[in-house]
Amino acid sequence: MRVLGRSLIVAVVAAVLAAAPATARVDYSGPAYNILAAGEFGGLPANQYSTDQGKLYDALTPLTGHVTPADVAKYYLSEKFGVVGPVVRSEHTGRPGLTILRDRNDIPHINGHTRDDVMFGVGWVAAEDRGLLLLEGLGPAYLATVDAPGINAFGLVTSARSFTPSAQTIRFVAGQENVLRGAGAKGRQVLRDLQDYVDGINAYEASPQQAGPKLPHAKLTDVIAGFAFIGSIFGNGGGNEVANSDLLGRLRNRLGLRAGTSVFRDLREVNDPEAPTTIAKAFPYDGVPSGPTPGAMVIDPGSESSATASAAAAHTASHRLASNFIIAGAKHSADGHPLAVMGPQLGYYYPQIVMQADLHGGGVDARGIVAPVSPYVFIGRGRDFAWSLTSANSQNEQQFLEQLCSPSGGAVTRASTHYLYKGHCRGMTRFDAGRLGASGSQPAREVVFNETVHGPVSGTVTVHGRPYAVALDRSTRGHEPAGELALSDLDSDRLHNPQQFFRAVNQFGTTFNWPYIDSKQIAYFSSGRLPIMAPGTDPSLPALGTGRYDWRGWLPLARHPHMVAPRSDTLTNWNNKPAPGWGAASDNYAYGAVHRVQLYTGFSTGMHENNDVSIMNRAATEDLRTIAVWPIIRRVLNGGRAPSKLAAQAAALIDRWRASGSSRLDRNLDGKIDARGAAVMDTAWAGIATAVMNPVLGPLSTNLAALMPISSTPSFDPGWFGYVSKDLRTELGMKVRGRYSRRYCGNGSLKRCRASLWAAIQAAAVTLSHTEGPNPNTWAASATAERITFAPGLIPFTMRWTNRSTFQQVIEFTGHAAG
Repeated sequence: MRVLGRSLIVAVVAAVLAAAPATARVDYSGPAYNILAAGEFGGLPANQYSTDQGKLYDALTPLTGHVTPADVAKYYLSEKFGVVGPVVRSEHTGRPGLTILRDRNDIPHINGHTRDDVMFGVGWVAAEDRGLLLLEGLGPAYLATVDAPGINAFGLVTSARSFTPSAQTIRFVAGQENVLRGAGAKGRQVLRDLQDYVDGINAYEASPQQAGPKLPHAKLTDVIAGFAFIGSIFGNGGGNEVANSDLLGRLRNRLGLRAGTSVFRDLREVNDPEAPTTIAKAFPYDGVPSGPTPGAMVIDPGSESSATASAAAAHTASHRLASNFIIAGAKHSADGHPLAVMGPQLGYYYPQIVMQADLHGGGVDARGIVAPVSPYVFIGRGRDFAWSLTSANSQNEQQFLEQLCSPSGGAVTRASTHYLYKGHCRGMTRFDAGRLGASGSQPAREVVFNETVHGPVSGTVTVHGRPYAVALDRSTRGHEPAGELALSDLDSDRLHNPQQFFRAVNQFGTTFNWPYIDSKQIAYFSSGRLPIMAPGTDPSLPALGTGRYDWRGWLPLARHPHMVAPRSDTLTNWNNKPAPGWGAASDNYAYGAVHRVQLYTGFSTGMHENNDVSIMNRAATEDLRTIAVWPIIRRVLNGGRAPSKLAAQAAALIDRWRASGSSRLDRNLDGKIDARGAAVMDTAWAGIATAVMNPVLGPLSTNLAALMPISSTPSFDPGWFGYVSKDLRTELGMKVRGRYSRRYCGNGSLKRCRASLWAAIQAAAVTLSHTEGPNPNTWAASATAERITFAPGLIPFTMRWTNRSTFQQVIEFTGHAAG
């Protein structure tokens, strides 16, 4: 594409501004910035726009908590409406009412005379900037919509393995258009937006500008499937009940019925009162049942079929959790306007799974990121407010156990394809999803599975020796397009206050935490089409599928966690518990006493945007274990002598690391984490954690680790951090809310507990003396091993480790539109 001359650029910009109503282009933001790693461009060969933002992103990391206003302006891009700086080029779309201008970072600014023009323009840009991703991802997207057991649809994209949907799958997806048709005028507008978007994709693919591999002709069903795909990665929770049931059965076999159940409740931490929450108001949901649970099934330990186990592993692997927001209200702000640093952690990929865009025209005014399967900015800002999201992981999925039967009254085996539902022996239906392409040693194959009234069947288990099929029910299956209604509202100049925001995002079926900020108010809402569980069931365990224990409707808006103007005047979330009383979904073991969100400290009065960024950037490289758990471990250790001088030196290295800030940075880029204590903690942690839990769990520590990793360094996703902290504080006689049913470390003996912790540190010190040398002051953990790379390896660019959002906004508003 040719670069416009200066006079033509001026004329184009003037025409665009003149075409839009004056009120539509009003920007009420003050300082407004964003960043997307690695960059806007996502094609091959890579160009300067593939990694330009990644270089800025990486440069901010070593500043830790010392970010200045000048640093914010230097290491972020402007998120003001319109082109800031020179227009580098203009797109030639052949559509008279549409102008697409590219700025110095290749971000498209899409301006249309009509809404149709804008939506068409987003499709054009999606094909241009994310055509490679669409080429690889649209097939697997169809697979995600039908929940085919045992396949991680997102893994197909990152491995470039193809999937061709069947006619049955395409019909299933096409049927979801009825969700929008049933939503009245707003739904019909969304369908028109989606068609305009598809037309834009196809127009780019047919244009002279298209020089790479061409996409197949895009269809409306493609974008509906793609939208469902995004939700399947970031917006679902639950569905792990069979694995929990297996652990409960093993614990009961080891410890007895009552004790085994109590330990299971300790480990699940469904409602730990010490768990940090985003808001202080209680919203009870999916807690531990207080009465009998005849509909909650406990399987025979070890009875999962291999298909059931592989399906559970694929289901878990498809989820991503690391988004965050740090919001300071007006009372904390120097100028009386709230401040926000917020964004989703979408993983580090090339092509990145989202793109940036600035949209204006036909009642649309929004800027932020667009998933290239939908025409809307789904995270970003409007004229006078901004929003973001983090994965809430609330329970919108549950496994049901279908009691197998024989219609003829004959023998029932695991191979049976009939199940008991509402008193009748029904046959399962067969679903042919499509053709999975060959990959390496894996041949191509047809993806076919059985379904019951509750969803796809992944395999079988037994309960008291009787076979049951495992079916997965997902509340959003077949209902995904409802989320497009929310995004249309956010982009369309319809929202002016938190209450309108709540009503809009409550249309989103997948489970997300949504922060809101305008010039005066901050607010929060947790979304999801969340099922109301039947009495007699337990959200942690599979439900009996005979019909008696089916879901009883959906949680209404008023019962979702939400808040305007919290008393704290702050809102923070890093995928932590939304509110007191909100139960952890069946696949979530992370709502314990220690969570990475506790690293967000340092709020004060008189804050500016750089102070908020500093809170985020400092926490992004801190070691949660060293800050939150080590002081408790140290108190236990201090009650006795170290077993050796080497062990004492090792512990002292962690002490010094914590005193200096617990950062995992490699400032001099020598490939090693600067702090020597990091090597000790990384080597000793597994031994410390198992020393605490093993005296009670014994070999079942391995089963627990399969559900809840001992550590997730360096991201500090779920880990045994809370277990170690709560149990050791109990051992020390400290004040503990929600104590466990028993003391774990040392089986209740503080002396034995202390000896086991010192033994773990001693073992780590001996290991390091062999691998790193005898002098503890030379020990180092590898920083190269945790450098950020961009999957699946199409570009060589890497960055220092940092636990930050992939896309991030830094924003405040100084005014508000009427309405």
